[in-house]
Amino acid sequence: MKYLSILCLFISYASFAQKDIKPSAMFTISGMVQKELVFHISDLGKYKQDSLGNVSIKNHQGETKYVAKKINGILLKTFIDSAGIHVDKPKDYSELYIVLTATDGYKNVYSWNELFNSEIGDHIYVLTGEDGKTMDQMESRIEVMSLGDYNSGRRHLKALSRIEVKKAN
Repeated sequence: MKYLSILCLFISYASFAQKDIKPSAMFTISGMVQKELVFHISDLGKYKQDSLGNVSIKNHQGETKYVAKKINGILLKTFIDSAGIHVDKPKDYSELYIVLTATDGYKNVYSWNELFNSEIGDHIYVLTGEDGKTMDQMESRIEVMSLGDYNSGRRHLKALSRIEVKKAN
């Protein structure tokens, strides 16, 4: 009986710890940028969108959790370029990192070098459609996916609300 009580307590705690993801309709870019920007879903049609096909979303153990079908997206760095990164000297770029935050507080971090100085940056997308649905029809609206990751689920961010460019101390 004692173990059953502990199990019930654990299960109830886990259910309260889960958060509902509030869909996002816009995201901001701030921090070490030349101009802070706000992007609404309606703004994203102005940018070049790529057809990305089907993408297998894998967890940290490499197990396929689901397949995102017929996805479209815009490179993440397109939006950061629009805001313009502000540094005092070129070597400062190597100290920059970019924090993406979802409406539920979930975060992903990328380095400036990862986004702008490696092939990985050419495979990180803000999704604009999936399986025939437009972004405003998608469940969590604005999603970011890193297609270059082996286990893509870790950096599959749903309901993007904020991008911050920061400098490491």
